[in-house]
Amino acid sequence: MSARTPSADRLGRLLNLVPYLLARPGILISEAAADLDVTDKQLREDLELLWVCGLPGYGPGDLIDMAIDGDHVTISHDAGMDKPLRLNPDEALALVVALRMLAETPGIGTRDAIERALAKIENAAGDLADAPVAVKLPANQERLAKVRAAVASGNALRLTYYTPSRDETTDRVVDPMRMLMVGGFNYLEAWCRRAEATRLFRIDRIDAFTELDEPSAPPVGAVPHDVTSGVFHPGPELPLVTLRVGRGGRWITEYYPVEQVVREGPEWLVTMRVTDLGWAQRFLAGQGRDVTVVGPPELLERIRAQAATALGQYAAPHGLAADRPAAG
Repeated sequence: MSARTPSADRLGRLLNLVPYLLARPGILISEAAADLDVTDKQLREDLELLWVCGLPGYGPGDLIDMAIDGDHVTISHDAGMDKPLRLNPDEALALVVALRMLAETPGIGTRDAIERALAKIENAAGDLADAPVAVKLPANQERLAKVRAAVASGNALRLTYYTPSRDETTDRVVDPMRMLMVGGFNYLEAWCRRAEATRLFRIDRIDAFTELDEPSAPPVGAVPHDVTSGVFHPGPELPLVTLRVGRGGRWITEYYPVEQVVREGPEWLVTMRVTDLGWAQRFLAGQGRDVTVVGPPELLERIRAQAATALGQYAAPHGLAADRPAAG
């Protein structure tokens, strides 16, 4: 028997525990513990944790349910976890590449956990993990060190910065104030002369920068951000978006700050603030039928126009073919 396993090992065991128990209703806890190479005590703790796992909503029909009769256990509701996790070759390779990329990204505070997870997946993937895919991000490491040096020297910087919320790259001159890490990412906090306000610049989104031959001089009114609860702080000045989400879209309420959630049977009515409607349009375009936009009207019109353009692009080749003269 092994001693208490690390959290990463426990997560993998929990993911496979439900389908294992489903295939063996009424199994003895001691027998299951022996199969899984854990102690009876550890398995009982896993079962207690499973009781509060399931789908967003966390009500009847959402959480995993089971019956423990003395030393026997039976799963009565699997909450969709009825099959062990199996990755096809494309999924495994994509996960390997993503983890390699993440391991090379500066500012990530959980590198050890990432490397352990990567080693396990590479071991399970076998020859597939030996595919000629190398991920290196030396520029990010160098950029982080140089930005830190520039902040320490007290000079202003000219940045070329990518803003994903607007999908645009801009040039701006900033007066550095401090470096900080929030949510596993490194940020430069600085007074932006272009915006005339204090801004946070994520290091991995700085495409290029030049150290200027002038001192950093943030004005007296340059107040550092309070990042104790994260970087994004939605306020009343930001656009308000209303969504109707099904079971598969409820994750949005856990991942993003929301102002209100109204539960209407299987669907929820969710209101949330966004940085701008352009970001909301790009974000919602990637969601499936579990997410429907209710408002504002401007966002609805943007999405309709985007959908019409996409449909037109699909139809264009057929139209061209129809207009082409027949050979002969």
